[in-house]
Amino acid sequence: MGGPSAEREVSLSTGRECAAALRDEGYEVVEVDAGPDLPARLAEIRPDVVFNGLHGRWGEDGCVQGLLEWLRIPYTHSGVLASALAMDKARAKETFAAAGLPVVRSVLAERHEVEARHLLEPPYVVKPNNEGSSVGIYIVQEGANTPPKLAETMPDTVMVEQYVKGRELTTSVVGDRALGVTDIITDGWYDYDAKYKPGGSRHEIPAKVPQEITDACLDYALRAHRALGCRGVSRTDFRWDEEKGLDGLILLETNTQPGMTPTSLIPEQAQALGISFGELCRILVEDASCGR
Repeated sequence: MGGPSAEREVSLSTGRECAAALRDEGYEVVEVDAGPDLPARLAEIRPDVVFNGLHGRWGEDGCVQGLLEWLRIPYTHSGVLASALAMDKARAKETFAAAGLPVVRSVLAERHEVEARHLLEPPYVVKPNNEGSSVGIYIVQEGANTPPKLAETMPDTVMVEQYVKGRELTTSVVGDRALGVTDIITDGWYDYDAKYKPGGSRHEIPAKVPQEITDACLDYALRAHRALGCRGVSRTDFRWDEEKGLDGLILLETNTQPGMTPTSLIPEQAQALGISFGELCRILVEDASCGR
């Protein structure tokens, strides 16, 4: 849990919640704030399984997964390749497109190019290619005269992506089962605060959408999970333009280390199916592997 990424605070919350749930399930749990001494700490603890509650870079991009495989310690969630693929938004979209899943146009560009001119016709979105939790998102509105001025904290290479209007839908996959569809309702953009602050968003489960949209979300999420090679749990996010029907459903991205906090989406979807938070955490532990 924790770690050095931009999503550290969310990860600490995930870690605390999962540790408490696993203790209630009868496991002996040691909480580790991942830092430079992580290999030494793991050698000292000698765990049977690592529950990976890290988010963001190093925790969900294949780095810690590679370390755990080197140490031959089984761990939860996706392996090295799936984690690295999903965290790299451009390569993930290439994988989705090759699997026949609906994605929108995007380009990778240097930040100075993005600040110099519109690389796509507005509206479009500028975001880091390898961060999650809506960290560092810029929306350039339709009719904008000038390109965005990016913060110094933005990486040198960013993704510029066609903006997709519509409702925010999400579907979780646990093991080989798509759980359901949630409609995420906010007053504005589904940003970091909307995701993690109490009251930042309202989640409607199941989403009140036509059956063909529900079926498509379940199908696309499971296909995305398989195309990336995920295991354990993943969450796939969509935008749906109601005016276009099924053609308006677009896959945005798949998260291999989704949040497990009190306001997180996967625990809510699992609960709607009668799966308690503790049972969900136990499923992930029992699915832990040292590879794949």
